[in-house]
Amino acid sequence: MRNRKPLAIAAATAAVGLAGLATMALAAPATASVPAESVGAAAPAAPAVADFTGYQLIKLPNANVPNFQRRTVRCPAGKKAVGGGAEAQGNQAVLVGSFPTDDGTGWIGLGRQPGYGDVGISVFVICANVS
Repeated sequence: MRNRKPLAIAAATAAVGLAGLATMALAAPATASVPAESVGAAAPAAPAVADFTGYQLIKLPNANVPNFQRRTVRCPAGKKAVGGGAEAQGNQAVLVGSFPTDDGTGWIGLGRQPGYGDVGISVFVICANVS
């Protein structure tokens, strides 16, 4: 005949675990509390819709520049950078940075190529009218 002791221990452990979960469920509040000052208050106003027209992609084609030299591409006057990127090209080329300009009107890319004095860098910026 098989030993039924492990099965009985497992069933008892499961029953204790379920009882513990039931106790936790009873102790937890059924609803979250709402601060008194927010009851009856008006909902916050929705943000204004931004003007996002005049989408334009501008590319600065690949060129070899000294390692770590920044290449910058700018948006036309009146437009802002809403995205961008860069690519490092060459043997073991590494893209070191790809980020917007401080004034938000362009994109910067820089890289390095171990064992060489220069690296190929191309940069692009996505521009739009933003208000």
